[in-house]
Amino acid sequence: MAKKKEQKFNYSMEIKLLKEKGPERLYLLYGPEDYLRERYIDELRKLCVSDELDFNFKRIDGPHIDMTALAEAVDSVPFFSDRSFVELRGFDINKCRDSDCERLKSIIADIPDYCTVAIIIGSEYELDGRLAAIKAVKKYAKSIEFTEQDQDALLRWIGNRFSACGKSIGRADAEYLSFVSGTLMNRLIPEIEKIASYAQGNVISRADIDATAHRIPEADIFEMTDMLSQGKIDSAAKLLSDILSDKNNAPIYIHAVFSQQIRRMYAYKLAASKGKPKSLIMEITGVRYDFVYNKLSLAAKQYSLEALKNLVELCTEYDFLMKSSGLDGAILLKELLIKVAVAEK
Repeated sequence: MAKKKEQKFNYSMEIKLLKEKGPERLYLLYGPEDYLRERYIDELRKLCVSDELDFNFKRIDGPHIDMTALAEAVDSVPFFSDRSFVELRGFDINKCRDSDCERLKSIIADIPDYCTVAIIIGSEYELDGRLAAIKAVKKYAKSIEFTEQDQDALLRWIGNRFSACGKSIGRADAEYLSFVSGTLMNRLIPEIEKIASYAQGNVISRADIDATAHRIPEADIFEMTDMLSQGKIDSAAKLLSDILSDKNNAPIYIHAVFSQQIRRMYAYKLAASKGKPKSLIMEITGVRYDFVYNKLSLAAKQYSLEALKNLVELCTEYDFLMKSSGLDGAILLKELLIKVAVAEK
């Protein structure tokens, strides 16, 4: 039987369902798109209680939850209201073991009809679905993973944010901004405000973005692979030095992103050689946006399929060296860059 295609996260649809069906008893809310997660929580809270000062609102914080306090909050009968609302924040559910896990199972299995509990997992935690506590919560909860919005929704949102600042931006430049600064909304908000304040005209240009926007490391590493594909070795080497100069960018992380891009190029080349459609290639390579897809395809077309296969193997070899040899990671990265630059295309 063919595997069922995973449904993409659709924020507007989730809000529509929430308003139509009303609050459920238990929610598990997680994922990297924290801006939309917080908006969803606001809507959910409003349907349950009047505001955060409401007597029927309880918030429990911390990586380790006092299960007795949680049980009391859940069982507390609403005061002059139909519902109560309990938020769990900063809960490291991966570390909920043994007796606490059994107590949690007991609590969530018997939440009263008048109570809604929202377990909110911050983006700093990744859920380990093998653990008993997470399996139990997912059994009883409506689980929503807040992921990056699809291209059209994100670009509309970027346009609306600039409009609120009295500016406009074309689709191509909005795509470029999402490439340069990432696709998570909370990261984009300060960039949009900064660019809008800087821009002299009413229409945002690419020059405005380049002059002010913070670049995520992934964007620079992507540009570095583009430079190598075009034979711009000196420019690629300088960019690598700039990336390494930021102490937040560990060599092993830079290598992981660089290797991922090489694998994407290989996957693109292989799929394109088999005549696969663009939509499938984007799914295979994990590319969500047309702007990134176009850059990926241009870079991949500079190499033969065999050359990209060799580069994937080379990156794998250096991954092993970086993790096992004890050699300086920055030196290994520079060595890898040179080998990629002189490799057969």
